[in-house]
Amino acid sequence: MALNKVEICGVNTSKLPILSNEEKDELFRRIKQGDMEARELYIKGNLRLVLSVIKRFSNSSEAADDLFQIGCIGLMKAIDNFDTTLNVKFSTYAVPMIIGEIRRYLRDNNSIRVSRSLRDIAYKAIFAKENYVKTHLKEPTIAEIADEVGIQKEDIVYALDAIQSPMSLYEPVYTEGGDTLYVMDQISDRKNREENWIEDLSLQEAMDRLGDRERHIIELRFFEGKTQMEVAREIGISQAQVSRLEKNALKCMKNYLS
Repeated sequence: MALNKVEICGVNTSKLPILSNEEKDELFRRIKQGDMEARELYIKGNLRLVLSVIKRFSNSSEAADDLFQIGCIGLMKAIDNFDTTLNVKFSTYAVPMIIGEIRRYLRDNNSIRVSRSLRDIAYKAIFAKENYVKTHLKEPTIAEIADEVGIQKEDIVYALDAIQSPMSLYEPVYTEGGDTLYVMDQISDRKNREENWIEDLSLQEAMDRLGDRERHIIELRFFEGKTQMEVAREIGISQAQVSRLEKNALKCMKNYLS
């Protein structure tokens, strides 16, 4: 992928505008009022951010023009969903959105596609394996992993082979505002200790003490079994924000019930 060319998708990257903080604040104020011209100016003023992100994918065989276009889609989604009241820099919020959009594009356009269900099986197997090692201080067999997650061992072998390079569930995905998001935060696991804790207690009174958004997140995560990524998409905030709100809500509930 050639990233050293001046023009990408008809855009002269050497002449991209740079917005001051005051200009950004004013444009975003206008965007929230429905000003589409301000939105266009804000997009153009942040195209350098897209360029900086696609450099991370320099080893990809995809054309820079294609990645730039996909990155711009991520940028526009970030603009449309950004909450100025959260006291977070726009770039901090936008970069993970742009990266996520590009990764989805690369995944969906890969000649060997791995379904979401296969990935979930593989991640659950890795999670079970790491817990087993911690408890028994030895590597489990495939049969032992299968018993733990309740999935046939043939399906586990197939899923692990499909993702080719299994990663640790504790591998960080990205950091936002001091909170690190790990792979394990992106999957739903019915045997999670926090979920067991929730299912074993009468929580209505504790949940009534939460704000509307925090209560909604807890309901989606632990009663409907949705992943943090799915919750983030449903309520329109970042996955890192979901993680932070979820942890704060659980802490509040535990303190109330203790």
